[in-house]
Parts: sequence; structure tokens; C-alpha cells
Amino acid sequence: MLSIIIALVVTCLVARFVLKGYKAQAVLLAGGIVLMIAAILIGQDLPLPEAASTGSKWLDIFQFIKNTFSSQSAGLGLKIMAIAGFAVYMHEIGASEALVKVLTRPLVKIKHMPYMFMAMCFIIGEFLSIFITSASGLGVLLMVTLYPLMRSVGLSRLSACAPIATAVAVEMGPGQGNVNFAAEIIGIDVVDYVVDYQLVVAFAALLVVAILHIIIQKHFDLKIGHIASEHRHLGESELNTEQSDNKEEAPAIYAILPVIPLVLIFTFSKLVITTIKMDVTTAMFVSLVVTLIFEFFRRHSAMAVVDSIQHFFDGMGRQFANVVTFIVAGQTFAQGLKAIGAINVIVNSAETAGFSPVLMTIVMVLIIMISAILMGSGNAAFFSFANLVPD
Repeated sequence: MLSIIIALVVTCLVARFVLKGYKAQAVLLAGGIVLMIAAILIGQDLPLPEAASTGSKWLDIFQFIKNTFSSQSAGLGLKIMAIAGFAVYMHEIGASEALVKVLTRPLVKIKHMPYMFMAMCFIIGEFLSIFITSASGLGVLLMVTLYPLMRSVGLSRLSACAPIATAVAVEMGPGQGNVNFAAEIIGIDVVDYVVDYQLVVAFAALLVVAILHIIIQKHFDLKIGHIASEHRHLGESELNTEQSDNKEEAPAIYAILPVIPLVLIFTFSKLVITTIKMDVTTAMFVSLVVTLIFEFFRRHSAMAVVDSIQHFFDGMGRQFANVVTFIVAGQTFAQGLKAIGAINVIVNSAETAGFSPVLMTIVMVLIIMISAILMGSGNAAFFSFANLVPD
């Protein structure tokens, strides 16, 4: 009972500090350390098994953090950093914008149906998120490209923003950090995870969200007296948005560059070529080399091409600071909850109460959803608490 009280108190304090705006990684790390110290003091599980111990149970707490940093930086963390670095590089050379332009051309055919047009913009945004894995980067691109189009067919400002704000509501594909993390913690190949489990759920979710966009945005437009047919073609020039960095427009063929990693990952997998296996990190580096070749023929300057690769490394570094640290902090907090016995109590209580797997799934979704709202980041919540799911 004492262990549950301590776990509840520490968890509430963690939530309180996060709500107050304290850095979530630091708060989660501190919470995990406090829980592991408490576990040692009341005779619960130790931070590390005896075979991996440093010889001091107090130092084992920090050894666990060090081991977690080492394993995540070399494994999943490297995947996530490579994905982010490639996404940043695609944005810097204009390849992301080229892909957006190619995919938005067919939308012209349904401009006379504004809310259907908006729903299709949402679907295209989600599809683009498979290749453009930076949520903020994709959001900027869609505001530059899709927002003026949606305004031109008569949608209100809020309705035009809605599908852009939800464009990465479902993170799909092996190029996403969350997807790789989910596959990692349940111990299966990321391509198997995407094909056998994620796509079925994702397609259903996307269909529902697209339909709800049509219903809800139309309802709220009418509520404020906005009739799309009366505002058609207004606002097309209101947002003569230019890219803030004034980058040179990339050739149309650059639209294929963000797609290359996905093609490689699916081609060299159990689905197509089984004799060669290519993981996400390798696919990103191969794609980077192909992109550098494209850039050389575009710029005819080896120095400019070599210098531009720094964008890739900068993207990797930012992802380490923002995401890998969250994974380590979340795992430290989860380890604290396990060490003090809170997870065992929750699992045993759920089994005793007759909770079904579906009900437990809903409970975990609610925990992650509420945490995402409090932390202001979906990644933060998922990386912090997904480790608890297998138990």
C-alpha cells in the first residue's frame, strides 16, 4: 500500500510541475530517480538486476540512466535522428515543397465542392506526413500551399486551418519516430508493424476524421454565418505567402526524393526482396547519398553540396535534444514505477477486476491523450508512457 501511495504522490507532483511549464524531460527524470530511491528504501525491486549492478544499489540508478542513453542513442534514437535529419534536409533543398505541389494538383478538379475539397486536403496532408516526417515543417508547407487553395474555394479561415492542424493526427509509415518506437517496444519489424497492424486502423481513422471534418467545419461555418459558395475565390490573394527563407524553387523531379526511403524500406523487406534487409537508418543514409548526387547536378558545386549536408546533421542533433531525451526520461520514470511495484499492482488489479484487453487499451489511450494535452506534445506523451504498455 505504501508503494502505491508514494507512486501516486510522485506522479501527481510530476504532472503538477509539467503543468506549471517545467521542462518535462527533467521532471520525468527526477520523478523516476525519486521512485527508484523510494523503492530501495522500502525494500522493493532494485534499479538493475544483480548481474548488471555496479555493486552499489544507489549508483545503479544512474547506471540505468546511462545504459538507457547508450542503448537508445545507438538503436532507436539513431533511427529517429536519421529520420529527422533527412526531413530537415528535404525541406532545406525544396524537395518537400516539390512533393506537395505534385500531390495537390489533382485537387483542382473538386474545387466546386469546398468541404469535400477540405476533406481531401486532410487526406493529402496525412499522406504527405508519411514522407515529410517533421510535423512543424509539414504544417508550414501546407499553410503555404493548401491554405490559400482552401480559402479560394470559399472556406472560412478556421475551416481552412482545421485539416492542416490535424494533418499528422495519425502518424503512419516506417519513417515516423513513434511508429519505430512502437515496433521496438513490442519487438517486431517496423514494416511488419505498419503493414499487419497499423494500416488497417489508420485507414479507418482517416476516413472517420475526414467525414467529421466535412460535417463539423460546415456546421461551424454556418453557425458564424459563413456560406462557402458566397465566398468562393475570395482570399486567394489574401495570403500571397512566400517562403520565409526565400529558397530557390526545386525542380519538379525533386518530388521523388522524400519518397526514396519508404521505397527502399518496403522493397528490401519480407514483402518484396527477402534476401536483402534494409532498416530505417540505412535507408535514410542511402537516400541522403542519392539526394547529394541530385544536388550536385543541380548546383554544379561540390563545396555547396558538401556544406548543405550540415542541415542533415543539425536536424539529427535537434531530434536528440527533443526526442531521444524524452525517451530516456520516460523510460526512467517507467522504471521507477516498476521498481516501486506500482505497475504490478495496476496489472494485478486490472486482472482481478476483469478488465478486458480492449478496456486496458482504452485506459492507456486516455492516459497518453491527457498527457499529450498537458505536455503540448504527442511525441512526449507517447515516448514517456508507451514503455508501460507491454506490461
